[in-house]
Amino acid sequence: MELGELVGRRPFPAAGVLLCLTRRCPLSCAHCSTGSSLTSREEPGADRLLRFVGSFTEENRPDVVMLTGGEPLLLPSLVERLSARARAAGSRTALLSGMFFARSRDIPAPLLRAITGVDHFSASLDAHHEREIPRADVFRAVHRVRETGVAVSFHLTGTGAGDPYLADVTRDIEKEFGGRVPSLVNEVRAFGRAASWAAPARTGPEAGAVSPCAMAAWPVVAFDGAVLACCNQDTVDLRPAPAHLYLGHVATDDWASVRRRALESPVLRMIRTVGPAHLAARSGLPPRGGSYCDGCRALGSDGRVAADAGSVAAGAPGALLDLAAAHRGAADGPVGVVRQHGCAPYAPLVLARVPGTDTVPAAGGSR
Repeated sequence: MELGELVGRRPFPAAGVLLCLTRRCPLSCAHCSTGSSLTSREEPGADRLLRFVGSFTEENRPDVVMLTGGEPLLLPSLVERLSARARAAGSRTALLSGMFFARSRDIPAPLLRAITGVDHFSASLDAHHEREIPRADVFRAVHRVRETGVAVSFHLTGTGAGDPYLADVTRDIEKEFGGRVPSLVNEVRAFGRAASWAAPARTGPEAGAVSPCAMAAWPVVAFDGAVLACCNQDTVDLRPAPAHLYLGHVATDDWASVRRRALESPVLRMIRTVGPAHLAARSGLPPRGGSYCDGCRALGSDGRVAADAGSVAAGAPGALLDLAAAHRGAADGPVGVVRQHGCAPYAPLVLARVPGTDTVPAAGGSR
């Protein structure tokens, strides 16, 4: 599964699920959105996650299971078992790693077994990671993973389009891998340890403006096992969770229940279709300041929102609206998705080049 295919599925509701395996991480990057550390003990629990993924069926499953953290490869046996269960139902798995193991000349055998069990492996690389894991070590490890036949990519972050680090590292990746390894380039935002110094979160649009949110499409299993309809880290960590964004818990709910709530909620359909600002205005809520995500989190506290969303987005008509919004979000392919949600000038890097040409393939179905 290539990066472009994974990203291209992002706007489609319940096409994927993100599993946060642990908040533990051996690195201490200054920009870590989750505030992860090696001393953290926040984990959903292996048995709960295995039961949840084991509830997938061939008829009812996500296309993509994204394994993340913290550092998911601190639990290599769990990664291996989750990937096997997902594959048995027809789902594919992708894993994002901070590459702590790259300091070794060889990838430890338990980690390599876990990596070769997934369908896509992404290496996180940025200026903060490089203070602990040299770039050359990361490149060497990525070469080794490529040799196993697993599709690979880089997950890069910087301060914005003008960041000289992004220009430098993308040139280096091009030189090292000849354009055959794609990159997803994002911008650091003020979450976790970056809250005090990074650029602020996305500001809200003007009152009533239509601004759909595709990031409410894939459920997220948080570090405590709660399942949220949003990947914004402040929302994932907020307790109690906003009622309209809470989809259940892996201790008690299966995938079918989570998927049904994600797909059938009129409020979530409206957030994905027209966005929280437009929904608030339609519902008669007064304009409020704060970020785009602040406005969304506030929706669950007013009964007018649920009533208005239900009048428009319930039942089959709402399902058609939701699907149409997903197709609009995906209309320009993976590059369009990254232009909207990542670092726009680097969006074309989400697709690797065809060897020996200057063209990129369509997002296809390779492992």
